[in-house]
Amino acid sequence: MRSFIAAVRFLTRLPMPGAATTAVDLPWAIAWFPLIGALINAAIAGIAVGLLTWWPAPIAVLLAVVAGLLLTGGFHEDAASDAADGLGGGVDNERVLAIRFLGLLLLIDINPMMAVVIFSFAGAWGRWSAGPWLRFLPPLSDGLSKDINREPQHGPWICATMFVVGMSMGCWYLPYPQLWVSIMMPLIVTVVWGCYLWRRLGGQSGDLLGAGNVLVEASVLLVALAR
Repeated sequence: MRSFIAAVRFLTRLPMPGAATTAVDLPWAIAWFPLIGALINAAIAGIAVGLLTWWPAPIAVLLAVVAGLLLTGGFHEDAASDAADGLGGGVDNERVLAIRFLGLLLLIDINPMMAVVIFSFAGAWGRWSAGPWLRFLPPLSDGLSKDINREPQHGPWICATMFVVGMSMGCWYLPYPQLWVSIMMPLIVTVVWGCYLWRRLGGQSGDLLGAGNVLVEASVLLVALAR
């Protein structure tokens, strides 16, 4: 339970009961990342769908994205923009948020209820991707990524993998074939981003992990939106 609380505190701004999280709690927090990622995105998409009763889709999605920022503190968006600046990409927070806004808006336009499922699916795979990078890439500096990797072990990210695989198998029964095909994208992007970080920088950091999470999530949405 301490690892679950640590994961919630790490990925959201929700107040959690119990003692303060320490570095000892962080390695196994990875096992909970996909579940929490799925719940975060399900909440964002669910808010958007609920607000369709009162507002048109663009306004509903905008308000839902703002709610998501309050929920997470813009954790991954900040990381993605900082990483892009460091790597010479020049991507700011607004462009990162635009990807999420457009992805959710297009999903709702296709099918509001499926939007919740697909968006949570993307959130689960996006947070899962941190596990392999933390396990196989050395930290570049002191920080949370180093604390999480202080005792390298396979168990946490294997548990995380079992969750996303189980979730993906469940999607087989949904009338949305693109979702099954999109399973390949997180694996490809995870390998490509990991190889890029290894060759260019020799390791990972918190900002680079956050940027990778955004890339993986965007890749799932890109394939899911294909017609």
